[in-house]
Amino acid sequence: MLRVLDDTPVSLFLVLALTLGLAPFLPEPHLWEKLKMLSTGALVAPVDIFDLAMHGAPWVALGVKLVRMARG
Repeated sequence: MLRVLDDTPVSLFLVLALTLGLAPFLPEPHLWEKLKMLSTGALVAPVDIFDLAMHGAPWVALGVKLVRMARG
């Protein structure tokens, strides 16, 4: 699994995070909306939790990729 992560270019993770991670863009990104719900304790519906996971996954993958690149 980590080999695939290491072999994939960082630009792909960046594109995924900016498109899939922030979609839909208007009126506000889903990820931002779900993070606000999480901070207020309103993130309780399974569909909202799944939505947070799906929109957050590209950002997590990008973060892991950048950390692995920094460690060399």
